[in-house]
Amino acid sequence: MPSGYILLVLHAHLPYVRHPEHEEFLEERWLFEAMFETYIPLLKMFKRLEGDGVNFKLTMSITPPLMEMLTSEDLMAKFRRHMEKLIELAQKEIERTAGEDPRKHKMANYYLNDFRETLQVFDSYGGNILNGFREYMEKEKIEILTCNATHGYLPLMEIHPYAVRAQVKIGVDTYRRHMGRDPRGIWLAECAYYPGLDNILAEYGLEYFFVDSHAFWYADERPHYGVYRPIITPSEVFAFARDPESSELVWSADVGYPGDGRYREFYRDIGFDREYEYIKPYIDKSGVRVNTGIKYHRITSKSVPLSDKDLYDIDMAMEAVREHAEDFLRKKEAQTENLKALFGGVEPIIVAPFDAELFGHWWYEGVLFLEEFFRRAAGSDLRVATAGEIIDRLDTVQIVTPAASSWGANGYNEVWLNGKTDWIYPHQHEMEEKMREVAMNVDENNPVMVRVARQMARELLLMQSSDWAFIITTGTSVEYAINRIREHARRFLDLYSMYKSGQIAEDRLSYYEWVDAIFPDLDYRVFAS
Repeated sequence: MPSGYILLVLHAHLPYVRHPEHEEFLEERWLFEAMFETYIPLLKMFKRLEGDGVNFKLTMSITPPLMEMLTSEDLMAKFRRHMEKLIELAQKEIERTAGEDPRKHKMANYYLNDFRETLQVFDSYGGNILNGFREYMEKEKIEILTCNATHGYLPLMEIHPYAVRAQVKIGVDTYRRHMGRDPRGIWLAECAYYPGLDNILAEYGLEYFFVDSHAFWYADERPHYGVYRPIITPSEVFAFARDPESSELVWSADVGYPGDGRYREFYRDIGFDREYEYIKPYIDKSGVRVNTGIKYHRITSKSVPLSDKDLYDIDMAMEAVREHAEDFLRKKEAQTENLKALFGGVEPIIVAPFDAELFGHWWYEGVLFLEEFFRRAAGSDLRVATAGEIIDRLDTVQIVTPAASSWGANGYNEVWLNGKTDWIYPHQHEMEEKMREVAMNVDENNPVMVRVARQMARELLLMQSSDWAFIITTGTSVEYAINRIREHARRFLDLYSMYKSGQIAEDRLSYYEWVDAIFPDLDYRVFAS
C-alpha cells in the first residue's frame, strides 16, 4: 500500500493578449516567453520520461484564453518569427562570447541548441502545441482541467449569477471544442470560491475544483483530515485544498528551492546588458529593453547586487536540481508517513498546485526539477496521481461546504478588490446587466443583431478578466491593464448603442470582431439563463 499520494497541479494561464493590428506588440511577448520557457519544455519533459519508461502523472489546467491564443494563426506566426530572431541572436552570442569567459560561451551554445529544439517541437505539432498536451492526456499521463472563460473573478460576480454561469459554461464549451471531450475538473480563477458556486459547477457536469488551504480550515464543518483528503460539497462536487508546506518549498524564492544561488538569475538578461545598437533588433520596436531569455548569471546570493552576480553554469544548476528533487521527495514521503499514522492508516493526499509559469519561466530549472522528481518518485511508496484518479478510488468522503476564499495576499479577494481596483466593478456590473438585457431581447432572426450581441458578450468577458485587477494591484504594466478595461468597456457600450438605436455601424462591428476574436462559437444566450 502507498504511504500516500501527491497531486502536482499546474495552472497554465495568460490573459488574452492578441493585437493583429500590429506587426509586433510588447505584451504579446508574455505568451512567447511562456511557450519557449514553460509549455514546450513541459512537452519535452513528457517525451523524455515516456521514452525512459518513467511513470508520471500531472494535473494541469489550460485556460480558455490560453487555448484560444495557442490556436491563433497570427499569434503562432508571430511566435515562429520570435523564435527565429532568438536563434539569430544566439548565433551572434556564440561569436561574441568566443573570446569571453568560457562559461558564457558554453551557455550561448546551450541557448542556440535549446531554441532550435523548441522550434522543432513547435513544428512537430503543426504549430499547435495543444496537440501535444492532448496527446499526453489521451495517454492518461496528464489530466487537463478547464477554467472559467476569461479567468474572471467569480466572487465579485456573485450578485449576477448569470454572469457566473456564462464564465463557467463558456469555459466548458471552449475546452470541449479544443480537447474533444468534456472536462472533469475546473480551476477556478485565482482559486476564488464562494459558498454556492459549486451548484453552478454541478450544473455543467464538473466533478471537482481546487481551493486554498483556508477554505477547508474555516469551512462550515472542519474536514476530519484537514487539507489532506478531498471533501465533497452538498451539490456533489469534490474540492481539493492546497498543502501549504509543499507550496513554500517549491514556490518561495526566500526559503524555497528557487532561491538557491546556483540557479539562473531571472533579472539579469542581455536585453538590458548589451549595448543598444547591438540588441535593438531583438527588443521591442519602441526601444524599450526587454528580456530576451539569454541570461549568463546565477542568483549567487540575495546580498549580491545584480551587477556583481557570478556567471551561471547549467551543470552546477543540475546538481542543485537533483539535490532539491531528492529533498522534496524525502520530505513528502516523511509527511505522508506521519499523516498516515495520524489518520489511522488512511492515505493522505498532498495537493501541490502552482502557476505553471513558475517552472521554466520564473524558475528556469523548474521543469528539470519536476522531471527529476518524477524519476525518483517512480521507485517510492509515495504515488503520483491525477485528481480524477483520486476521486475515482475514493470510498468515503466527508460532505463539507468550503469557506469563501481565494489565493493571493491575505487570501480573501484583497488582491482583486482594493483601493486601486474598486473603480472597475461598478462598470463591470452595469455591463453585465446590459448584456443580460440584450441576451433576453435580441431578435434572433436578425443576423447582424446576433453578431452585435455575440461581440458584446466577448467584450464583457474580456473586460472581466481578473488579470487586469491583478496587474494594477501589483504595479506591473498598469497602463496596459487600465487601457484594456477601458477599451473593452468602450467597445461594449458602442455596440450597446447600436443595439438600442438599431443603427449598426458594420465597419466598426467587423473591426471589433477582428481584434477581439476570442470564442468564435460563443453563445451569448447563456447570459439570459
